[in-house]
Amino acid sequence: MKTSWRSASLVASAAAVLALTTACGQESAPSTGSQNVGATAAAGDYGSAGAGLGSTGSGASPQAGQSSPATQTSTAGELSVSTNAELGEVLTDSAGLTLYRFDEDTAEPPKSNCDGDCATAWPPVPANDAAAGEGVDEALLGEVTRADGTKQLTIGGWPAYRYAKDTKAGDVTGQGVGGKWYALAADGKKAKQGGGGAAAEDLPGLSTRNDPKLGEIVIDKNGHTVYRFMKDTQWPMSTACTGDCLEKWPVVAPVDEKDTKGIDLQGSTPNQGYVVFDRPDGIKQQSIDCIPIYTFAGDKKPGDTNGQGVGGTWFAIRGDGKPVGASE
Repeated sequence: MKTSWRSASLVASAAAVLALTTACGQESAPSTGSQNVGATAAAGDYGSAGAGLGSTGSGASPQAGQSSPATQTSTAGELSVSTNAELGEVLTDSAGLTLYRFDEDTAEPPKSNCDGDCATAWPPVPANDAAAGEGVDEALLGEVTRADGTKQLTIGGWPAYRYAKDTKAGDVTGQGVGGKWYALAADGKKAKQGGGGAAAEDLPGLSTRNDPKLGEIVIDKNGHTVYRFMKDTQWPMSTACTGDCLEKWPVVAPVDEKDTKGIDLQGSTPNQGYVVFDRPDGIKQQSIDCIPIYTFAGDKKPGDTNGQGVGGTWFAIRGDGKPVGASE
């Protein structure tokens, strides 16, 4: 029996529709490659997502005798190690200002991805006069050539920055801003929260921990609690958190499945649960069981769960995608 042109057309159309219907109901195929940093950052990632530790108020102007953003860019001088009550040992410049690193940079090879407005909020530390003081290994000091041709100091390969809102020695208001900025330790790693806890980079991209109040919850590579928004939908996957919402609830950028521990990679629909969500705003967001996931700008350090129950719609998430303390 011959196949009519009409039958062939219907078969072709059905195949096309099937090809467009991908995991979690997205209309474009997700990627699950090694993308620990999203291609597009949420608005305000370089400074407006909330103040860090030791904040004296958003946008405070320097007082008499305090360092200003203008003087921060001029010199590094002799680097030293200072002790912060909440972070332990942090690296500082000759003026006692805290030095930071940015998650979207790379150390191997060294590369800065903070330019333009980002570099205004986070002035790069010049490499020309940096020297190792007490507690600093001179062998870890280096430099990287920025896009504008200037030389930026690196610590253990990581480009070093100051934060424009740190106005005096000892300030650490940049800690945790946007979920991507962290005070530097003398070895180039992130300062250890609590002055002795596990360093954030020792954690996988996504993993679980046992919270004394909430039980098993998901955390990101910085030890920050991961949340889900009950107004988002699972199938088809969609988000109700856009625009200003993202400043308080930054998306979790794609994390390779090999960089996880304790996460259900199969989901309720086998092989379709752990996928990257191509959001309508162009940002790529990780999901667990087809549920978009976020962190909370109000969580300043590992272990914080300040986002739990906010508005009756935000809840910590378990490794299988279930909300903690809420019914689906």
